[in-house]
Amino acid sequence: MTVDSRTASQAPSSARRARWLVLAAVAVTLLLWASAFVAIRHLGRDVPPGALSLGRLLVASVALGVLVFRRPRTWPGRRDWPLLLLCGVGWFGIYNLALNEAERRIDAGTSALIVQIGPIIVALLATVFLGEKMTRWLLIGMAVGFAGVVVIARGFSSGDSGDMVGVWLAVLAAVTYAVGVLAQKPLLGRLPGPEVTWLACIIGAVVCLPWSGELVTVVRDSDPSTLWWIAYLGIFPTAIAFSTWAYVLARSDAGTLTLTTFLVPFIATLIAWALLSEVPPPLTFVGGALCIAGVLLTRRKPRVAPTAEE
Repeated sequence: MTVDSRTASQAPSSARRARWLVLAAVAVTLLLWASAFVAIRHLGRDVPPGALSLGRLLVASVALGVLVFRRPRTWPGRRDWPLLLLCGVGWFGIYNLALNEAERRIDAGTSALIVQIGPIIVALLATVFLGEKMTRWLLIGMAVGFAGVVVIARGFSSGDSGDMVGVWLAVLAAVTYAVGVLAQKPLLGRLPGPEVTWLACIIGAVVCLPWSGELVTVVRDSDPSTLWWIAYLGIFPTAIAFSTWAYVLARSDAGTLTLTTFLVPFIATLIAWALLSEVPPPLTFVGGALCIAGVLLTRRKPRVAPTAEE
């Protein structure tokens, strides 16, 4: 049997192109998500958390809707809706509300670091709901990661009680992030990423509708730069970044991919330092290192005992 040389040469080229597209999508996602922490911190001085969440999600819904309706669509079946609701209510609704309120109290870099315990919670929830094995390394990693959160909280304990509330709100954001990742992964095996992201975004916006009066006030009274920042959050870190994340997640292992998000708090800290002249308290870096070390420990695999034949 003969093999077409052109077909053989195109296969490695196509594989390389696919890898580069995935890497580019990862880079775009991380940069835009990092910028979101800084934009939220900047807007938190003037825009209430509920209004900011609703405004961001409404803008994102419109932007994603344009993408979805420009091509043939694949709609979810009945079995997909529970996971869509879980993803939309948790990751897009509660996550945004908790994070926006947290960043009124703690800086952008600290918020981003705390959210990085999300992969630990993903691993924990996978043992509870997906029947994955609870390993020694998972227990050790959980202990180290949550010790990091305690250290970060300790760094804020010298401030007022609002600082501590901000830390635990960021933990809540990490929990809802983890729930969203677990709900989204099986959906992306059956549905295109834009549809999943768009529907989850609409569900999140519905969750935030009680703050529609606040949003009307913000739109009426705010200066144009504030409205542009809200639009930026809706278009770039939400519509674009969640679409690129869905693209990568559909082509990668969820556990491996979440490790790349370790770069987000460091990018966010650099942007916040450059734009807001804001640096986290010293203990935040110690606690953040523990959080990241904890996640890395949860990724360790137990040794497989050699068989008798070996």
